[in-house]
Amino acid sequence: MSPQRIRNIVIVGGGTAGWMTAAAFSKALGQAYSIRLIESDEIGIIGVGEASIPNLTEFNRALGIDEDEFLRATRGTFKMGIEFVNWGALGDRYTHGFGKVGQMADTVPFHHFWLRMAQAGKAGPLGDYSINTVAPRQARFMRARADMAGSPLGEIAHAYHFDAGLYAKFLRGYAEQRGVRRLEGKVQQVLQGAEDGFIKAVVMEGGERVEGDFFIDCSGMRALLIEQTLKAGYEDWTHWLPCDRAIAVPCESVSPLLPLTRSTAHAAGWQWRIPLQHRIGNGHVYSSAFMDRDEAESILMNNLDGKALAPPRHLSFRTGRAKTFWDRNCVAVGLSSGFLEPLESTSIHLIHMAVARILSFFPHAGFDAADIAEYNALTRLEFERVRDFLILHYKLTTRDDSAFWNHCRTMEIPESLQRKIDLFASNGRIYRYDDELFAETSWLQVMIGQRLMPRGHHPFADLLPEAEVQAYLHNVEQVIAKCVGVMPTHAEFIAKHCAADLG
Repeated sequence: MSPQRIRNIVIVGGGTAGWMTAAAFSKALGQAYSIRLIESDEIGIIGVGEASIPNLTEFNRALGIDEDEFLRATRGTFKMGIEFVNWGALGDRYTHGFGKVGQMADTVPFHHFWLRMAQAGKAGPLGDYSINTVAPRQARFMRARADMAGSPLGEIAHAYHFDAGLYAKFLRGYAEQRGVRRLEGKVQQVLQGAEDGFIKAVVMEGGERVEGDFFIDCSGMRALLIEQTLKAGYEDWTHWLPCDRAIAVPCESVSPLLPLTRSTAHAAGWQWRIPLQHRIGNGHVYSSAFMDRDEAESILMNNLDGKALAPPRHLSFRTGRAKTFWDRNCVAVGLSSGFLEPLESTSIHLIHMAVARILSFFPHAGFDAADIAEYNALTRLEFERVRDFLILHYKLTTRDDSAFWNHCRTMEIPESLQRKIDLFASNGRIYRYDDELFAETSWLQVMIGQRLMPRGHHPFADLLPEAEVQAYLHNVEQVIAKCVGVMPTHAEFIAKHCAADLG
């Protein structure tokens, strides 16, 4: 006898999380399920993050969304990486680029040959050996050329900058075309079963009762279902990631149009810069324990590239995660599941992975405990690995110019991160665990960019004569420089392929 199938799915909350969930469900589930989404126009979305990592290209592709159409609709631009300014030390600048660094050799990863020469003072900056870090310096961009395998032009990796509100609107249209019903209004009450505590229905302010078998909590930091109703609990990570405030403000665009996000470290946090087709998104993420609100706002407003287009918005958050992401017949997606600051643009990726994982573990009406436990274990591990990568940026600094940076530089860190740092510090070895989000090249670029130079390197990198290794590095650098030279500017590429109507 087949298990009973659930039929009614209720998504509580809209925004990026709600509409990404609705769009993916409508594509994957078709007309076999009733999907309803409840949101209120009165409840604004946070929308501080308007940048992604390359995985979002996969999400859009799975939905059959045309990239140029998406960028026109969201006034988006391309992103090849994140530039970090003043992180390792005041005056430092490096880029965490997507994609490859160097060219793979037969014996060991490229960076070990680079380390050999850099330790001897005979190599250029690591960023000179990746097309994803060289091109943005010259404001150049193009998509990877499928017909140029083996060339850096065939290995370009990209993500996006976009207006998060417009993306939610775009996905709403997609989902509603496929049968998702949107209900306008606020949830006033959540009804649970007396015996099992399962959510049976939510009651709207107007009295309408919306029943469901499976509830997705996309209510943002309010966590209306997972925390306020089911009491999942929250694991606070502020002791490792002390920033707990953000101020966001858009400003006028300036040239050139850079295909990268910029993160500039200040005295008690950092400032983001996200260029869109019609404006630049800016924000200051800071720690209220080390800086007051007025000083934080002053720093942001004095470091804009153009005229502010709106008053600054102040936001509060608590870095961490829900102790349980899936409880009974409810799963938290987006900010209701936890908050990791937008330093590496991971929030939309975590939504994407949650949705994909829910579909992979899609339940029967019985909601099997083993499935739920495995979902929670995988999601917990993902959050912790991303957490470690973010902590890395704060811990690896030589800055001693403020109490905030002294705290970050000397703080205790998770054992899982300390192990990675120690391993790299010895001989430059990096290993990716359990399909964690950030690959070896990401860890490499941040650790080197923030002045952690290993004491040694893989012994196989010493098997070739020095002159041969130098020629190998020089060739990689020259090929990348030539490839970048034939790329159009980012602005030219957008004008040709995906310019939005800004009228």
